[in-house]
Amino acid sequence: MIIDQITNQPVIDADRFILRPLRKSDAGLLEMYMGDERVARATGTIPHPLPPGATEAFINRSLKTERTEDIWVMDGAMSGLAEVLGVVWLRPMERDQSEINFWVAPAFWNSGIASEAVRAMVAANPHNARTMFAEVFQDNAASARVVTNAGFEYLGDAEAFSLARGVTVPTWTYVKRLQAGKG
Repeated sequence: MIIDQITNQPVIDADRFILRPLRKSDAGLLEMYMGDERVARATGTIPHPLPPGATEAFINRSLKTERTEDIWVMDGAMSGLAEVLGVVWLRPMERDQSEINFWVAPAFWNSGIASEAVRAMVAANPHNARTMFAEVFQDNAASARVVTNAGFEYLGDAEAFSLARGVTVPTWTYVKRLQAGKG
């Protein structure tokens, strides 16, 4: 019998799926999606090509008690969708702030999955943040729409390094002020 490590993250309900902590059994779908160049290029943290063992390391990092971010899978199994639709994560920052990041598998692009995940995460506010930030590459207008549709406001331009591209990429930064404990 295989038993996954239990993390101290809540399961968060969305309309068509749940946001749940990663499991080791997610490795196959995560590797397939993270290995897709389109997904990797839309994030700053996924290298392309995806090196062997990267997916397992990603999962293992997410399961550690001491970690730098909390990661949830968008799990649509309860609605007849895939068990892994994408990933959303929060990185705690100083002064009751968090940064939200996400990616969705290309098969589910333009389906509202990302918007639903971000809205659910903001509403749940599991870090009890007073402020959430989001940063998207300027050539990713779809992700910019996701965060603005979730109530984030444009804050300014910046830059971030993309592992998949191997260069620094212009970004847009967004902010959403929250009442602690609420979205």
